[in-house]
Amino acid sequence: MDFIGAYSPDNLKFLMQGFGLTLWLALLAIIFSFLLGCVLGVLRYAGIPVLSPLIGAAVETIRNLPLLLLIFFTRFGLPELGISFSPFWAAIVALTVFEAAMISEIVRSGLNSVEQGLVEASRSSGMSYVQTLRHIVLPIGLRRMVPPIVSQFISLLKDTSLAVIISLAELMHNANIVMGPDSRFVFPVLLLVAVLYFSVNYTLSVVARRMEARRI
Repeated sequence: MDFIGAYSPDNLKFLMQGFGLTLWLALLAIIFSFLLGCVLGVLRYAGIPVLSPLIGAAVETIRNLPLLLLIFFTRFGLPELGISFSPFWAAIVALTVFEAAMISEIVRSGLNSVEQGLVEASRSSGMSYVQTLRHIVLPIGLRRMVPPIVSQFISLLKDTSLAVIISLAELMHNANIVMGPDSRFVFPVLLLVAVLYFSVNYTLSVVARRMEARRI
């Protein structure tokens, strides 16, 4: 093991550049997947004829596919249909689609957890379905679904490492390059990578636990 050589200023700078791209990738995917997942979850909860079952079928299909397959398809399959993305945006699209399917199920379950008595009481008081959804179901349901959504975001951050397969210069990609010339760098570099992932994911897990405790 060669910690001094592995942690040279140039290597650390290169690794942190990859970590920065990993965080940026995760942030954009979190934003896009949350927005899309909320829309899909609400539409499934609304029970709109034809539309809701179609969305449900699409969500279940995506949830049962490997994320790695979606990344490959977005990067190498879609160009065959005339749709091309750079490695960065291919990873964004694949992560967004996959995580949105997961989040939509969390949203739907959260909305379904709202007591039916509250819904019936709001409707009997003269509120429309949309008003009930906006003022009663969504506020209560969203508070209940925050912890599992944060947990899903933790999984998303870890899943960004799969983008190494399409040569995106994220943390694992850069770590592989640093480890390549000298096998003595493997343990120090992987240790640093583990610490970086752990620091972010542990922080998010603490936030999720506190939110869950506050909700209880």
